[in-house]
Amino acid sequence: MLQRITPYVAYGYPSRSTISDLIYSRGSGRVCRSRIPLTNNLIIEQNLGKHNIMCVEDLIEEIHTCGEHFKEANNFLWTFKLHSPRGGWRNKKKPYQQGGDTGNREELINGLLSRMM
Repeated sequence: MLQRITPYVAYGYPSRSTISDLIYSRGSGRVCRSRIPLTNNLIIEQNLGKHNIMCVEDLIEEIHTCGEHFKEANNFLWTFKLHSPRGGWRNKKKPYQQGGDTGNREELINGLLSRMM
């Protein structure tokens, strides 16, 4: 599936600090089919408490380490709404390895995400 979408998306392996910044600044949860901002730990505890995820730090750790309840934590998180990167895109038609912006950036995705937050 990734082979088909590679020309259209940028992906990689974000660090724990990038995941933390994303969840704290842009994180929203899926509660009763509604987008609810993660303003306090009570929202997380009510929805993910049965999976032993009680606070934002537990949620970040579960996402970062791909723990045993990763699927539930990932399904709870709503899609992040990001801006276009500051400075713009270099070349959306070429893959990252050829000087473009799309494709697998591996650990270098952190720089792109920081420009988009």
